[in-house]
Amino acid sequence: MNARLATDVGAAGELEAFDAEAADRLRAAIGKLSRRLRTTVASGGLTPSQTSVLFTVVRRGPLGLSELAEVEAMNPTMLSRMTAQLGELGLIRREPRPDDRRAATVVATAAGRRLRQRVHIERARVLSEYVHGLEEAERDALLRAIPALEVLAGRLGERRP
Repeated sequence: MNARLATDVGAAGELEAFDAEAADRLRAAIGKLSRRLRTTVASGGLTPSQTSVLFTVVRRGPLGLSELAEVEAMNPTMLSRMTAQLGELGLIRREPRPDDRRAATVVATAAGRRLRQRVHIERARVLSEYVHGLEEAERDALLRAIPALEVLAGRLGERRP
C-alpha cells in the first residue's frame, strides 16, 4: 500500500516516514473502529458480509444482482447464496425483472429496513458513549476531522479494484 501511495503522492516517488506511518495508523484505527462497531446485538447474528449486503439494498433501493455484486465487490455466486440466506430470514426478497425473467432484482423487506435502523441506532449510541468519554480536545479534533474523513471515504469509494 505504501508503495502505491508513494507513487500517487510524491514526485520523488517516496513518502516521508511520518506520512507512511500516519497512513498506516489511520487505516488501522478505521479498521478497528469498524470491526468493533460491527459486533452489535441488534444485528441478529448476521455476518459482516450479510449486514453489508442488506444495508446496501436498503440504502440504494431495488438493485439488480449484477449491480449489487459490483457495489459489494463480491463474486456473483457468493452473492447469490447470501441473498438466498437473507431472503430465508425475511430481510430481502428477490423479484424477477419484468424485462428479463432470468435476471433478478433484490428488494429490502420492511423487516430488513427495521433491522438496519436498529443496528444504526445501536452503533450510533455505542459510538456516542465512547466519544463522550474522551477529553474535550479529543472530541473537538474528531468533529473537525469528520468532513475530511467523509471526503476520503467518497474518494476511496470511487476507485474500482
